[in-house]
Amino acid sequence: MEITAHIDALRREGTLLGDAAARTDPDAPVPTCPQWRLRDLVLHIGQVHRWVTATVRDRLPVRMDAERRQAARGPEPDDAGLVAWFRTGHATLVDTLTAAPADLACWTFMPAPSPLAFWARRQAHETAVHRIDADAAAGAEGPPTDPRLALDGIDELLGGFLTASRSTVRSERPRTLQVSPDDGPGRWLLTIGPEPLTVERTERPADLTLTGPARDLYLLLWNRLPAGTGRVAADGDGSLLDLWRETATIG
Repeated sequence: MEITAHIDALRREGTLLGDAAARTDPDAPVPTCPQWRLRDLVLHIGQVHRWVTATVRDRLPVRMDAERRQAARGPEPDDAGLVAWFRTGHATLVDTLTAAPADLACWTFMPAPSPLAFWARRQAHETAVHRIDADAAAGAEGPPTDPRLALDGIDELLGGFLTASRSTVRSERPRTLQVSPDDGPGRWLLTIGPEPLTVERTERPADLTLTGPARDLYLLLWNRLPAGTGRVAADGDGSLLDLWRETATIG
């Protein structure tokens, strides 16, 4: 996906998140994130939008320290002002990324073609996944994730977060997981063992093969799709999916 497509996705998903939050009690539980109430979710994503905005706008070369991050987040709103506060931060982030130059230089935390490409992509998916959480709190399924965005998000999750040294997806013995969307070109073969998992962009027999629409695989791999729901077929060792649910976490 191009940078402009990621920014468009960020704009759309943030608008949907705000709409879901506006029709939901801030104290509503978030089924996909059991430790959170809706207000926790909205505060989290609103704070992320604000410190990313500051990172891009001020072209910060290193990760913010705790004091500067808190300053970027600003004061927490009360429940009455929560949705408006979120919408303001979201709109400011969209505007900041749209106005940023192609040669933007600032801190990032995963390889990418450029810092601007990194932050546009990361915030599109940060917001899209949490929009799903907001819909879950609202008790109503929102619009399905665009298949192109879902394919891109699978690639970011598998090839970025979960291959990093800090990834907790491990197995005492090597095991393989094939991810094969049936509505797009992406194919990923994961080898999970004692070291960080490895990913190949290929398709071949594996211990467990997951097949289905990209949007359902996206949610399943982000642990947003409860067992037995969606349209994903799991062929092979089901215990590997249990391992994924227990260890594939992003902090």
